[in-house]
Amino acid sequence: MSPAAAQARVPCVKLDRIMRWVPWIFAWLSIALSPAQVLQWTREQMIQYTAENPFERFDDGRPKVPEALLDRLRQLSAEDCWGVLRAAGYNNQFEGNWRILHPGKKLVGRAVTAVFMPERPDLESIIRAQFKARNFPSRGHQYVLDLLQEGDVLVVDCWGKVPGFVGNNLATYLMVATKSGGLVVDGGIRDLEDLQNVDVQIYYRFAHPDPVSNFTLVGVNVPVRIGNATVLPGDVVLGDREGVTFIPPSLVQKVVDNAIEIQIHDEWTQMKLRTGKYKSHEIYSRPRDPELIREYEEYRQRRYRELGLEPPKR
Repeated sequence: MSPAAAQARVPCVKLDRIMRWVPWIFAWLSIALSPAQVLQWTREQMIQYTAENPFERFDDGRPKVPEALLDRLRQLSAEDCWGVLRAAGYNNQFEGNWRILHPGKKLVGRAVTAVFMPERPDLESIIRAQFKARNFPSRGHQYVLDLLQEGDVLVVDCWGKVPGFVGNNLATYLMVATKSGGLVVDGGIRDLEDLQNVDVQIYYRFAHPDPVSNFTLVGVNVPVRIGNATVLPGDVVLGDREGVTFIPPSLVQKVVDNAIEIQIHDEWTQMKLRTGKYKSHEIYSRPRDPELIREYEEYRQRRYRELGLEPPKR
């Protein structure tokens, strides 16, 4: 290529790079210019950005994973989900290093997301005026709490700093509104002593007696970052002792089906290892001896049928 041709090509390359961002720019402008109080996807945008959802939707377009699948997920752990997520390229769907209000109690539900930022007076005054225009008397944290319904898990980005997002009173409301749901907050809570008596699961970063302060709600039911995880509204939240996994609706059925295979494999593996007859490599991660392979396959077939399921072909 001649120098002149190369120079002529540079603006085209730059224009091409700019044009790649145009759809995203218009998408976010359409959110920002909408009449909503804060940045919030319309129903059409929710459907567009969660297009792989195979289930029904709420009125606002948020994916509605069936309760039957949520019940099955309550029997699973992070490890049961992770292989399917990784294989599908979803490498940023887990966040650990939490404090857990009720250790040993699973948290499962459909994500409602919220984004908060450090308070800035001019922005905060506009958002408070919008709340006032809708006759909403409180601040952003109660606005998102009042959106919750049965089976929801509120997933909140408070950049790890905001204290006291809920205390005993608002946690009681959270328990009543979501029933089997709860809260994942990248920030703090308060009234920790009294919260032990509130039957709602909360994953949080720290506890402090300060009430919630120095924050502004800027987004509801939009993508949020929770540590190293990216969360969309309608994702299924699974919290266990290890941390919190966020499962796209399109993968929930596959996660549940694959987990059965994992659990049967682990049952058989641990049963054989407990006999003390084998070295670890003879059994885990899979047996190599033909007789053990046959024994495992018979066990697998039997366990599927005991669960009322047809064993998948291998």
